Amino acid sequence: MVTVSSMSKLIFFIDDDKMILNLLEYTFQSRQDYDVICYQTGEECLENMTQKPSLIVLDHVLAGMGDNTLNGMETLLEIRKVDKDVPVVILTGQGDESLLTKFMEAGASRYLTKDDFFIDSLIETIQQVLT
Repeated sequence: MVTVSSMSKLIFFIDDDKMILNLLEYTFQSRQDYDVICYQTGEECLENMTQKPSLIVLDHVLAGMGDNTLNGMETLLEIRKVDKDVPVVILTGQGDESLLTKFMEAGASRYLTKDDFFIDSLIETIQQVLT
């Protein structure tokens, strides 16, 4: 017998691309065990860390609205100051090995490239990380 926890997992998605956010929200909101909140900037995510997300999916670029907005790496470093344990999955348009190493050293849990199948990979990754 499998018992499912009634506690749904809160996932933060941070991406400056509204289409990606809509896709992520649509994909995960329909799953009963996830609550999803989307942000377009790292700052918005950081302001809401008191909600204690179970997982954060973070775009590595984050163009943001102005010059002094946080990029993905800076956001990750700030998240780690607030919460050392929350899993952070980095999404990137570029599969860059040196970048991967930097993100993992900064405390990222996983790293996914936005390819044609990244939604499937992300669903799988989130299930692995949250079980």
